[in-house]
Amino acid sequence: MTNPTSTTTSTSGTNSLAGRREWTALGVLMLPLLLVSMDVSVLYFALPAISADLRPSGTQQLWILDVYGFVLAGLLMTMGALGDRIGRRRLLLIGATAFGGASLLAAYADSAATLIAARAVLGIGGATLMPSTMALLRTMFTDPGQRAKAIGLWSGVMTGGIALGSVMSGILVEHFWWGSVFLVNLPAMVLLLVLGPILLPESKNPSPGRFDWLSVPLSLAAVLPVIYGVKEIPSEGWHPAYVVSVLAGLLFAVLFVRRQRTGTSPLIPPALLRGRGFTPALVLNLVASLAMMGSAVFTTQYLQAVLGKSPLEAALWSLLPSVFIGVAGPLTAHLVQRGVDRGSVVAGGFAAMAAGFVLLALVGTDSLWLVLTGAGVLACGLVAIMSQLTDLAMTSAPVERAGTASSLLETSAEFGGALGMAVLGSIGTAVYRHEMPGTAPAEARETLGGALAAAGRLPGSAGEALLRTAREAFTGGMQGAAIAGAVLLVLAAVGAGLTLRRIDG
Repeated sequence: MTNPTSTTTSTSGTNSLAGRREWTALGVLMLPLLLVSMDVSVLYFALPAISADLRPSGTQQLWILDVYGFVLAGLLMTMGALGDRIGRRRLLLIGATAFGGASLLAAYADSAATLIAARAVLGIGGATLMPSTMALLRTMFTDPGQRAKAIGLWSGVMTGGIALGSVMSGILVEHFWWGSVFLVNLPAMVLLLVLGPILLPESKNPSPGRFDWLSVPLSLAAVLPVIYGVKEIPSEGWHPAYVVSVLAGLLFAVLFVRRQRTGTSPLIPPALLRGRGFTPALVLNLVASLAMMGSAVFTTQYLQAVLGKSPLEAALWSLLPSVFIGVAGPLTAHLVQRGVDRGSVVAGGFAAMAAGFVLLALVGTDSLWLVLTGAGVLACGLVAIMSQLTDLAMTSAPVERAGTASSLLETSAEFGGALGMAVLGSIGTAVYRHEMPGTAPAEARETLGGALAAAGRLPGSAGEALLRTAREAFTGGMQGAAIAGAVLLVLAAVGAGLTLRRIDG
Protein backbone atom coordinates (compact mmCIF):
# COMPACT_ATOMS: atom_id res chain seq x y z
CA MET A 1 0.00 0.00 0.00
CA THR A 2 1.39 3.38 -0.90
CA ASN A 3 1.85 6.13 1.64
CA PRO A 4 0.22 9.44 0.76
CA THR A 5 2.43 12.47 0.96
CA SER A 6 1.39 16.08 0.72
CA THR A 7 3.29 19.33 0.87
CA THR A 8 0.69 21.91 1.73
CA THR A 9 1.06 25.42 0.48
CA SER A 10 -2.24 27.14 1.23
CA THR A 11 -5.61 26.72 2.84
CA SER A 12 -7.34 26.68 -0.46
CA GLY A 13 -8.17 23.61 -2.48
CA THR A 14 -10.91 21.08 -2.78
CA ASN A 15 -12.81 20.14 0.34
CA SER A 16 -13.06 16.42 -0.45
CA LEU A 17 -14.88 14.19 2.00
CA ALA A 18 -12.77 11.96 4.22
CA GLY A 19 -13.39 8.24 3.91
CA ARG A 20 -12.90 5.14 6.02
CA ARG A 21 -9.12 5.46 5.81
CA GLU A 22 -9.08 8.95 7.33
CA TRP A 23 -11.50 8.04 10.13
CA THR A 24 -9.45 4.96 10.94
CA ALA A 25 -6.36 7.15 10.96
CA LEU A 26 -8.13 9.49 13.39
CA GLY A 27 -8.59 6.54 15.74
CA VAL A 28 -4.85 5.89 15.51
CA LEU A 29 -4.14 9.55 16.34
CA MET A 30 -6.38 9.34 19.41
CA LEU A 31 -3.97 6.84 21.00
CA PRO A 32 -1.02 9.19 21.55
CA LEU A 33 -3.36 12.05 22.44
CA LEU A 34 -5.08 9.97 25.13
CA LEU A 35 -1.78 8.78 26.60
CA VAL A 36 -0.17 12.23 26.62
CA SER A 37 -3.18 13.72 28.42
CA MET A 38 -3.29 10.77 30.86
CA ASP A 39 0.40 11.18 31.73
CA VAL A 40 -0.41 14.60 33.22
CA SER A 41 -2.23 12.87 36.10
CA VAL A 42 -1.07 9.25 35.99
CA LEU A 43 1.32 9.60 38.96
CA TYR A 44 -1.24 11.00 41.41
CA PHE A 45 -1.89 7.65 43.11
CA ALA A 46 1.36 5.91 42.14
CA LEU A 47 3.55 8.41 44.00
CA PRO A 48 3.29 6.79 47.46
CA ALA A 49 4.45 3.44 46.04
CA ILE A 50 7.25 5.16 44.11
CA SER A 51 8.35 6.99 47.26
CA ALA A 52 8.44 3.77 49.26
CA ASP A 53 10.51 2.01 46.58
CA LEU A 54 12.90 4.70 45.30
CA ARG A 55 12.98 6.90 48.44
CA PRO A 56 13.27 10.26 46.62
CA SER A 57 14.03 13.44 48.52
CA GLY A 58 11.31 16.07 48.83
CA THR A 59 12.81 18.01 45.91
CA GLN A 60 13.15 14.87 43.78
CA GLN A 61 9.52 13.97 44.48
CA LEU A 62 8.40 17.36 43.20
CA TRP A 63 10.50 16.93 40.07
CA ILE A 64 9.05 13.46 39.45
CA LEU A 65 5.59 15.05 39.42
CA ASP A 66 6.34 18.30 37.60
CA VAL A 67 9.17 17.74 35.12
CA TYR A 68 6.85 16.11 32.55
CA GLY A 69 4.49 19.09 32.41
CA PHE A 70 7.31 21.65 32.43
CA VAL A 71 9.21 20.04 29.53
CA LEU A 72 5.97 19.49 27.62
CA ALA A 73 4.90 23.13 27.95
CA GLY A 74 8.37 24.49 27.21
CA LEU A 75 8.88 22.56 23.97
CA LEU A 76 5.42 22.73 22.39
CA MET A 77 6.17 25.79 20.23
CA THR A 78 9.53 24.39 19.13
CA MET A 79 8.12 20.99 18.19
CA GLY A 80 5.15 22.48 16.35
CA ALA A 81 7.48 24.55 14.17
CA LEU A 82 9.83 21.60 13.70
CA GLY A 83 6.99 19.38 12.50
CA ASP A 84 6.05 21.96 9.88
CA ARG A 85 9.61 21.70 8.54
CA ILE A 86 10.53 18.00 8.71
CA GLY A 87 7.03 16.53 8.35
CA ARG A 88 4.29 16.07 10.94
CA ARG A 89 4.03 12.30 10.50
CA ARG A 90 7.78 11.91 10.77
CA LEU A 91 7.86 13.97 13.96
CA LEU A 92 4.89 12.01 15.36
CA LEU A 93 6.67 8.69 14.81
CA ILE A 94 9.93 10.02 16.27
CA GLY A 95 7.97 11.22 19.29
CA ALA A 96 6.17 7.89 19.64
CA THR A 97 9.53 6.09 19.67
CA ALA A 98 10.86 8.45 22.34
CA PHE A 99 7.64 8.19 24.37
CA GLY A 100 7.67 4.40 24.26
CA GLY A 101 11.36 4.14 25.16
CA ALA A 102 11.01 6.60 28.01
CA SER A 103 7.95 4.72 29.31
CA LEU A 104 9.99 1.52 29.44
CA LEU A 105 12.85 3.31 31.22
CA ALA A 106 10.44 4.87 33.73
CA ALA A 107 8.71 1.56 34.45
CA TYR A 108 11.98 -0.09 35.49
CA ALA A 109 13.75 2.94 36.97
CA ASP A 110 15.91 1.93 39.92
CA SER A 111 16.51 5.45 41.26
CA ALA A 112 14.70 8.75 41.58
CA ALA A 113 17.20 10.41 39.23
CA THR A 114 16.50 7.82 36.52
CA LEU A 115 12.75 8.29 36.89
CA ILE A 116 13.10 12.08 36.67
CA ALA A 117 15.18 11.74 33.49
CA ALA A 118 12.63 9.33 32.00
CA ARG A 119 9.76 11.70 32.82
CA ALA A 120 11.68 14.53 31.12
CA VAL A 121 12.05 12.44 27.95
CA LEU A 122 8.35 11.61 28.18
CA GLY A 123 7.73 15.37 28.18
CA ILE A 124 9.85 15.77 25.05
CA GLY A 125 7.92 12.98 23.35
CA GLY A 126 4.61 14.46 24.46
CA ALA A 127 5.58 17.84 23.02
CA THR A 128 6.06 16.20 19.61
CA LEU A 129 2.85 14.16 19.76
CA MET A 130 0.31 16.81 20.70
CA PRO A 131 0.81 19.39 17.92
CA SER A 132 1.47 16.64 15.36
CA THR A 133 -1.89 14.97 15.98
CA MET A 134 -3.83 18.21 15.47
CA ALA A 135 -1.77 19.25 12.44
CA LEU A 136 -2.35 15.87 10.78
CA LEU A 137 -6.04 16.08 11.58
CA ARG A 138 -6.14 19.48 9.84
CA THR A 139 -4.52 17.89 6.78
CA MET A 140 -6.73 14.79 6.65
CA PHE A 141 -10.11 16.49 7.11
CA THR A 142 -10.55 19.29 4.57
CA ASP A 143 -14.34 19.32 4.64
CA PRO A 144 -15.45 21.86 7.30
CA GLY A 145 -18.26 19.68 8.68
CA GLN A 146 -16.12 16.57 8.98
CA ARG A 147 -13.24 18.56 10.42
CA ALA A 148 -15.53 20.03 13.10
CA LYS A 149 -16.70 16.53 14.04
CA ALA A 150 -13.13 15.20 14.15
CA ILE A 151 -11.96 18.11 16.30
CA GLY A 152 -14.91 17.53 18.63
CA LEU A 153 -13.74 13.95 19.13
CA TRP A 154 -10.17 15.18 19.63
CA SER A 155 -11.33 17.64 22.30
CA GLY A 156 -13.35 15.01 24.14
CA VAL A 157 -10.47 12.54 24.23
CA MET A 158 -8.10 15.26 25.44
CA THR A 159 -10.44 16.31 28.27
CA GLY A 160 -11.34 12.78 29.32
CA GLY A 161 -7.75 11.52 29.30
CA ILE A 162 -6.72 13.69 32.25
CA ALA A 163 -9.50 12.26 34.43
CA LEU A 164 -8.84 8.70 33.23
CA GLY A 165 -5.12 8.91 34.04
CA SER A 166 -5.58 9.27 37.78
CA VAL A 167 -8.14 6.44 37.95
CA MET A 168 -6.00 4.09 35.89
CA SER A 169 -2.98 4.75 38.09
CA GLY A 170 -5.01 3.93 41.22
CA ILE A 171 -6.30 0.66 39.76
CA LEU A 172 -2.93 -0.45 38.39
CA VAL A 173 -1.01 0.35 41.57
CA GLU A 174 -3.61 -1.53 43.62
CA HIS A 175 -3.20 -4.71 41.55
CA PHE A 176 0.35 -4.47 40.14
CA TRP A 177 3.53 -2.50 40.86
CA TRP A 178 3.96 1.21 40.22
CA GLY A 179 5.88 0.72 36.96
CA SER A 180 2.74 -0.65 35.33
CA VAL A 181 1.36 2.91 35.00
CA PHE A 182 4.08 3.52 32.41
CA LEU A 183 3.94 0.14 30.65
CA VAL A 184 0.37 0.78 29.48
CA ASN A 185 1.87 3.28 27.04
CA LEU A 186 3.82 0.64 25.12
CA PRO A 187 1.06 -1.26 23.22
CA ALA A 188 -0.47 2.00 21.98
CA MET A 189 2.90 3.35 20.82
CA VAL A 190 3.75 0.10 19.04
CA LEU A 191 0.36 0.22 17.29
CA LEU A 192 1.00 3.83 16.26
CA LEU A 193 4.45 2.96 14.89
CA VAL A 194 2.99 0.06 12.87
CA LEU A 195 -0.18 1.73 11.53
CA GLY A 196 1.05 5.34 11.34
CA PRO A 197 3.19 4.92 8.20
CA ILE A 198 0.32 3.09 6.49
CA LEU A 199 -2.66 5.27 7.41
CA LEU A 200 -1.32 8.74 8.13
CA PRO A 201 -0.43 11.15 5.32
CA GLU A 202 2.85 13.03 5.45
CA SER A 203 2.59 16.80 5.23
CA LYS A 204 4.95 19.70 5.78
CA ASN A 205 5.65 23.26 4.76
CA PRO A 206 7.31 23.15 1.31
CA SER A 207 9.14 26.45 1.93
CA PRO A 208 9.84 26.59 5.68
CA GLY A 209 12.93 28.78 5.59
CA ARG A 210 15.86 28.50 7.98
CA PHE A 211 15.10 27.10 11.44
CA ASP A 212 15.65 29.79 14.09
CA TRP A 213 17.62 27.89 16.74
CA LEU A 214 18.10 30.94 18.97
CA SER A 215 14.33 31.20 19.42
CA VAL A 216 14.28 27.74 21.04
CA PRO A 217 16.10 28.69 24.29
CA LEU A 218 14.28 32.03 24.29
CA SER A 219 10.90 30.28 24.15
CA LEU A 220 11.94 27.92 26.96
CA ALA A 221 13.15 30.84 29.07
CA ALA A 222 9.85 32.62 28.47
CA VAL A 223 7.50 29.72 29.19
CA LEU A 224 9.09 27.68 31.99
CA PRO A 225 9.73 30.40 34.64
CA VAL A 226 6.22 31.82 34.24
CA ILE A 227 4.51 28.44 34.56
CA TYR A 228 6.76 27.47 37.49
CA GLY A 229 6.04 30.71 39.34
CA VAL A 230 2.28 30.72 38.88
CA LYS A 231 2.03 27.05 39.88
CA GLU A 232 3.94 27.60 43.13
CA ILE A 233 2.27 30.85 44.25
CA PRO A 234 -1.08 29.29 45.32
CA SER A 235 0.56 26.82 47.73
CA GLU A 236 3.65 28.76 48.81
CA GLY A 237 2.35 32.34 48.69
CA TRP A 238 3.81 35.41 47.00
CA HIS A 239 7.38 34.44 47.81
CA PRO A 240 9.95 36.75 46.15
CA ALA A 241 11.57 33.81 44.34
CA TYR A 242 8.33 32.94 42.54
CA VAL A 243 7.53 36.54 41.69
CA VAL A 244 11.05 36.97 40.28
CA SER A 245 10.58 33.75 38.29
CA VAL A 246 7.42 35.11 36.67
CA LEU A 247 9.02 38.49 35.95
CA ALA A 248 12.10 36.84 34.44
CA GLY A 249 9.89 34.72 32.19
CA LEU A 250 7.97 37.79 31.06
CA LEU A 251 11.25 39.55 30.26
CA PHE A 252 12.35 36.65 28.07
CA ALA A 253 8.86 36.62 26.51
CA VAL A 254 9.41 40.24 25.41
CA LEU A 255 12.78 39.24 23.89
CA PHE A 256 11.17 36.23 22.20
CA VAL A 257 8.38 38.34 20.68
CA ARG A 258 10.89 40.94 19.49
CA ARG A 259 12.94 38.28 17.73
CA GLN A 260 9.82 36.85 16.05
CA ARG A 261 8.90 40.31 14.77
CA THR A 262 12.36 41.19 13.46
CA GLY A 263 13.81 37.80 12.42
CA THR A 264 13.95 36.69 8.79
CA SER A 265 12.66 33.17 9.55
CA PRO A 266 10.83 33.34 12.88
CA LEU A 267 9.74 30.31 14.87
CA ILE A 268 6.28 31.91 15.26
CA PRO A 269 5.48 34.09 12.23
CA PRO A 270 3.67 37.30 13.32
CA ALA A 271 1.35 36.89 10.33
CA LEU A 272 -0.03 33.75 11.96
CA LEU A 273 -1.28 35.76 14.96
CA ARG A 274 -2.89 38.27 12.61
CA GLY A 275 -4.96 35.53 10.97
CA ARG A 276 -8.70 36.07 11.13
CA GLY A 277 -9.84 34.69 14.48
CA PHE A 278 -6.54 33.09 15.51
CA THR A 279 -5.61 35.42 18.39
CA PRO A 280 -9.17 35.51 19.83
CA ALA A 281 -9.12 31.70 19.77
CA LEU A 282 -5.86 31.66 21.77
CA VAL A 283 -7.17 34.13 24.37
CA LEU A 284 -10.52 32.41 24.83
CA ASN A 285 -8.81 29.01 24.99
CA LEU A 286 -6.61 30.33 27.79
CA VAL A 287 -9.65 31.57 29.74
CA ALA A 288 -11.47 28.23 29.36
CA SER A 289 -8.40 26.29 30.54
CA LEU A 290 -7.98 28.72 33.45
CA ALA A 291 -11.52 28.00 34.59
CA MET A 292 -11.31 24.23 34.20
CA MET A 293 -7.99 23.74 36.01
CA GLY A 294 -8.95 26.32 38.63
CA SER A 295 -12.10 24.33 39.46
CA ALA A 296 -10.23 21.01 39.51
CA VAL A 297 -7.94 22.32 42.27
CA PHE A 298 -10.97 22.53 44.57
CA THR A 299 -13.12 19.60 43.47
CA THR A 300 -10.34 17.02 43.85
CA GLN A 301 -9.49 18.29 47.36
CA TYR A 302 -13.17 18.53 48.27
CA LEU A 303 -13.83 14.87 47.47
CA GLN A 304 -10.91 13.68 49.58
CA ALA A 305 -10.37 16.19 52.40
CA VAL A 306 -13.96 17.41 52.95
CA LEU A 307 -16.00 14.31 52.10
CA GLY A 308 -13.33 11.90 53.35
CA LYS A 309 -13.10 9.75 50.22
CA SER A 310 -10.00 7.65 49.67
CA PRO A 311 -7.83 8.69 46.70
CA LEU A 312 -9.13 5.84 44.55
CA GLU A 313 -12.76 6.46 45.59
CA ALA A 314 -12.35 10.15 44.77
CA ALA A 315 -10.87 9.32 41.37
CA LEU A 316 -13.71 6.91 40.54
CA TRP A 317 -16.34 9.46 41.58
CA SER A 318 -14.56 12.10 39.47
CA LEU A 319 -15.11 9.93 36.39
CA LEU A 320 -18.87 10.56 36.52
CA PRO A 321 -18.61 14.10 35.07
CA SER A 322 -16.99 12.49 32.00
CA VAL A 323 -20.47 11.24 31.05
CA PHE A 324 -21.32 14.84 30.27
CA ILE A 325 -18.36 14.98 27.88
CA GLY A 326 -19.84 12.14 25.82
CA VAL A 327 -23.01 14.21 25.37
CA ALA A 328 -21.34 17.59 24.80
CA GLY A 329 -19.30 16.63 21.73
CA PRO A 330 -22.16 15.27 19.57
CA LEU A 331 -24.52 18.02 20.76
CA THR A 332 -22.05 20.72 19.75
CA ALA A 333 -21.53 19.12 16.33
CA HIS A 334 -25.31 18.90 15.87
CA LEU A 335 -25.79 22.58 16.71
CA VAL A 336 -23.10 23.62 14.24
CA GLN A 337 -24.55 21.41 11.51
CA ARG A 338 -27.97 22.98 12.11
CA GLY A 339 -26.47 26.38 11.34
CA VAL A 340 -25.94 27.82 14.83
CA ASP A 341 -23.09 30.32 14.50
CA ARG A 342 -19.76 29.71 16.21
CA GLY A 343 -20.05 32.79 18.42
CA SER A 344 -23.30 31.54 19.94
CA VAL A 345 -21.91 28.03 20.51
CA VAL A 346 -18.76 29.30 22.24
CA ALA A 347 -20.71 31.87 24.25
CA GLY A 348 -23.09 29.09 25.28
CA GLY A 349 -20.13 26.97 26.32
CA PHE A 350 -18.80 29.75 28.55
CA ALA A 351 -22.31 30.26 29.96
CA ALA A 352 -22.48 26.53 30.76
CA MET A 353 -19.11 26.71 32.51
CA ALA A 354 -20.35 29.75 34.47
CA ALA A 355 -23.42 27.73 35.49
CA GLY A 356 -21.11 24.96 36.68
CA PHE A 357 -19.28 27.46 38.88
CA VAL A 358 -22.61 28.72 40.23
CA LEU A 359 -23.41 25.15 41.32
CA LEU A 360 -20.00 24.90 43.01
CA ALA A 361 -20.72 28.19 44.81
CA LEU A 362 -23.78 26.52 46.40
CA VAL A 363 -21.99 23.52 47.92
CA GLY A 364 -21.93 22.76 51.62
CA THR A 365 -19.67 20.36 53.47
CA ASP A 366 -21.74 17.35 52.33
CA SER A 367 -22.70 18.04 48.71
CA LEU A 368 -21.27 15.16 46.67
CA TRP A 369 -23.85 15.18 43.88
CA LEU A 370 -23.89 18.97 43.60
CA VAL A 371 -20.10 19.02 43.16
CA LEU A 372 -20.18 16.23 40.58
CA THR A 373 -22.98 17.94 38.67
CA GLY A 374 -21.13 21.27 38.71
CA ALA A 375 -17.93 19.57 37.48
CA GLY A 376 -19.91 17.82 34.74
CA VAL A 377 -21.52 21.03 33.50
CA LEU A 378 -18.09 22.68 33.49
CA ALA A 379 -16.64 19.83 31.42
CA CYS A 380 -19.60 19.97 29.03
CA GLY A 381 -19.03 23.66 28.38
CA LEU A 382 -15.29 23.14 27.98
CA VAL A 383 -15.69 20.53 25.24
CA ALA A 384 -18.04 22.83 23.30
CA ILE A 385 -15.57 25.71 23.62
CA MET A 386 -12.45 23.71 22.80
CA SER A 387 -13.90 22.08 19.72
CA GLN A 388 -15.01 25.39 18.21
CA LEU A 389 -11.91 27.38 19.14
CA THR A 390 -9.61 24.63 17.87
CA ASP A 391 -11.49 24.52 14.58
CA LEU A 392 -11.36 28.32 14.33
CA ALA A 393 -7.62 28.48 15.04
CA MET A 394 -6.71 25.65 12.69
CA THR A 395 -8.94 26.95 9.90
CA SER A 396 -7.64 30.52 10.13
CA ALA A 397 -4.00 29.36 10.06
CA PRO A 398 -2.32 28.44 6.76
CA VAL A 399 -2.13 24.67 6.33
CA GLU A 400 1.66 24.86 6.04
CA ARG A 401 1.73 26.33 9.56
CA ALA A 402 -0.68 23.77 11.08
CA GLY A 403 1.91 22.39 13.50
CA THR A 404 2.90 25.84 14.73
CA ALA A 405 -0.75 26.85 15.12
CA SER A 406 -1.57 23.72 17.09
CA SER A 407 1.43 24.20 19.38
CA LEU A 408 0.41 27.77 20.17
CA LEU A 409 -3.11 26.60 21.02
CA GLU A 410 -1.72 23.94 23.36
CA THR A 411 0.69 26.44 24.94
CA SER A 412 -2.18 28.82 25.66
CA ALA A 413 -4.00 25.96 27.39
CA GLU A 414 -0.91 25.22 29.53
CA PHE A 415 -0.67 28.87 30.56
CA GLY A 416 -4.39 28.97 31.27
CA GLY A 417 -4.18 25.90 33.50
CA ALA A 418 -1.30 27.37 35.48
CA LEU A 419 -3.10 30.71 35.84
CA GLY A 420 -6.27 28.94 36.96
CA MET A 421 -4.45 27.23 39.81
CA ALA A 422 -2.72 30.50 40.71
CA VAL A 423 -5.61 32.96 40.49
CA LEU A 424 -8.56 30.90 41.70
CA GLY A 425 -6.34 28.94 44.07
CA SER A 426 -5.11 32.17 45.66
CA ILE A 427 -8.69 33.42 46.09
CA GLY A 428 -9.72 30.19 47.77
CA THR A 429 -6.64 30.21 50.02
CA ALA A 430 -7.27 33.82 51.06
CA VAL A 431 -10.89 33.05 52.03
CA TYR A 432 -9.81 29.91 53.89
CA ARG A 433 -7.21 31.76 55.95
CA HIS A 434 -9.67 34.58 56.68
CA GLU A 435 -12.31 32.18 57.99
CA MET A 436 -9.97 30.08 60.13
CA PRO A 437 -9.89 31.33 63.76
CA GLY A 438 -6.70 32.84 65.09
CA THR A 439 -6.69 30.28 67.91
CA ALA A 440 -6.19 27.39 65.46
CA PRO A 441 -2.69 25.89 65.08
CA ALA A 442 -0.50 27.74 62.59
CA GLU A 443 -0.36 24.87 60.09
CA ALA A 444 -4.16 24.53 60.25
CA ARG A 445 -4.55 28.19 59.32
CA GLU A 446 -2.40 27.70 56.21
CA THR A 447 -4.07 24.82 54.37
CA LEU A 448 -6.76 22.20 54.78
CA GLY A 449 -4.09 19.51 54.62
CA GLY A 450 -2.34 21.16 57.54
CA ALA A 451 -5.62 21.23 59.45
CA LEU A 452 -6.14 17.50 58.85
CA ALA A 453 -2.67 16.78 60.21
CA ALA A 454 -3.15 19.05 63.22
CA ALA A 455 -6.59 17.60 64.01
CA GLY A 456 -5.10 14.10 64.10
CA ARG A 457 -2.83 15.14 66.97
CA LEU A 458 -5.58 16.72 69.08
CA PRO A 459 -7.70 14.74 71.53
CA GLY A 460 -11.27 13.69 70.67
CA SER A 461 -13.70 16.60 70.46
CA ALA A 462 -10.96 19.23 69.97
CA GLY A 463 -9.72 17.48 66.83
CA GLU A 464 -13.24 17.00 65.50
CA ALA A 465 -14.04 20.69 66.08
CA LEU A 466 -10.88 21.82 64.26
CA LEU A 467 -11.64 19.46 61.38
CA ARG A 468 -15.21 20.73 61.09
CA THR A 469 -14.05 24.36 61.13
CA ALA A 470 -11.35 23.72 58.52
CA ARG A 471 -13.75 21.92 56.20
CA GLU A 472 -16.24 24.76 56.46
CA ALA A 473 -13.46 27.28 55.78
CA PHE A 474 -12.27 25.32 52.73
CA THR A 475 -15.82 25.11 51.42
CA GLY A 476 -16.11 28.87 51.88
CA GLY A 477 -12.90 29.35 49.91
CA MET A 478 -14.23 27.09 47.18
CA GLN A 479 -17.43 29.15 47.06
CA GLY A 480 -15.46 32.40 46.79
CA ALA A 481 -13.29 31.07 43.97
CA ALA A 482 -16.39 29.73 42.20
CA ILE A 483 -18.08 33.13 42.31
CA ALA A 484 -14.96 34.77 40.86
CA GLY A 485 -14.79 32.09 38.16
CA ALA A 486 -18.46 32.53 37.28
CA VAL A 487 -18.02 36.31 36.87
CA LEU A 488 -14.97 35.78 34.63
CA LEU A 489 -16.81 33.26 32.47
CA VAL A 490 -19.88 35.46 32.04
CA LEU A 491 -17.56 38.20 30.76
CA ALA A 492 -15.88 35.65 28.48
CA ALA A 493 -19.30 34.56 27.15
CA VAL A 494 -20.17 38.14 26.25
CA GLY A 495 -16.74 38.74 24.69
CA ALA A 496 -16.88 35.50 22.70
CA GLY A 497 -20.36 36.23 21.39
CA LEU A 498 -19.41 39.70 20.19
CA THR A 499 -15.94 38.87 18.86
CA LEU A 500 -16.65 35.59 17.08
CA ARG A 501 -19.87 36.79 15.47
CA ARG A 502 -17.88 39.68 13.99
CA ILE A 503 -15.25 37.25 12.70
CA ASP A 504 -17.76 34.80 11.19
CA GLY A 505 -19.92 37.58 9.82
